[in-house]
Amino acid sequence: MTTQIAQSQVLDLVLPTDNDALFSGDGPAFYQYVERNYKGAKSTPWEGGQYGFVRDPTDTAGGIVYTRFHEGVDIRPLHRDPRGEPLDEVCAIADGKVVHTNLVPGYSNYGKYVVIEHQWGGSSYYSLYGHLSSIAVQPGDVAKRGQRIAVMGYTGTGLNQERAHLHLELDLMFSRQFEAWHNAFFRNDPNHNGIYNGLNLAGLDIARLYLALHKNPSLTIPEFLSGEEIFYRVTLPKSHHFDLPRLYPWILGAGKRNEKSSWEVSFARSGVPLKIEPSDKRVTQPELTYVKNSSIDYSYLTRDIVSGRGANAQLSGYGRQLMRLLTYPD
Repeated sequence: MTTQIAQSQVLDLVLPTDNDALFSGDGPAFYQYVERNYKGAKSTPWEGGQYGFVRDPTDTAGGIVYTRFHEGVDIRPLHRDPRGEPLDEVCAIADGKVVHTNLVPGYSNYGKYVVIEHQWGGSSYYSLYGHLSSIAVQPGDVAKRGQRIAVMGYTGTGLNQERAHLHLELDLMFSRQFEAWHNAFFRNDPNHNGIYNGLNLAGLDIARLYLALHKNPSLTIPEFLSGEEIFYRVTLPKSHHFDLPRLYPWILGAGKRNEKSSWEVSFARSGVPLKIEPSDKRVTQPELTYVKNSSIDYSYLTRDIVSGRGANAQLSGYGRQLMRLLTYPD
């Protein structure tokens, strides 16, 4: 079975709950709203449950910018008991293996959550199911597409019964050396979730992927990501510990496998890595080599990975640490 999964390119995703309003274009019925207080005006926009920069609006010279990135989608419940408790069952979106369950709500902003590893085209991708009330699987279990793995809830930071939902992500992993990196740079922030910590997972636009697969069922993740805009590039020192091209060989591109002095990694605005190319540029630490020009502070546009504006752009302190993760421990 492992061999069959590893060789499969076909994603064949199902939605994780009975809520299929995504496919009819009914955003308010599919996405759980967020509670917003902007300049004293309170609102409950469903758009805040979407993927992307959809939260924490702020005024800038270029207009209102949404500065907080949401790495997945928040799916509303369809079923509640007489006390208002959500009853929606959560199922695996595709065949895979359960690799992590967080059973202690306080150990993550996701509350109780499950991570399932999927093998497509020889690379591992990770679906994450957050804010669960109960979990029916454990690490090592084989999960079949559509199999019940949990029940929706409202565990995690800042949720209540009314805003119960499933937070769903589909992620790439940055590095298998994450735990050592985290222990080195975040000693006062215990990591209870190993390499399946959200900091080590980069979520792609899963709602758009579902819709794209409806139009083209043979679409692969590399093909899907090929349409993403490159927002910034970072040059990294050459390192034997550079895990990303081993995890996702397609990211190197044809004819790009010969090492030079360094590697240049291209990222979407979301922080998802899109391309790796060898570079003749000599660097001793991660260095920002391109960012799409903007008059708005880059910290608002890049999840605080790039800071400054215009020609004064540079990696932020957090951005430098995150880029070091890619080649840690070199």
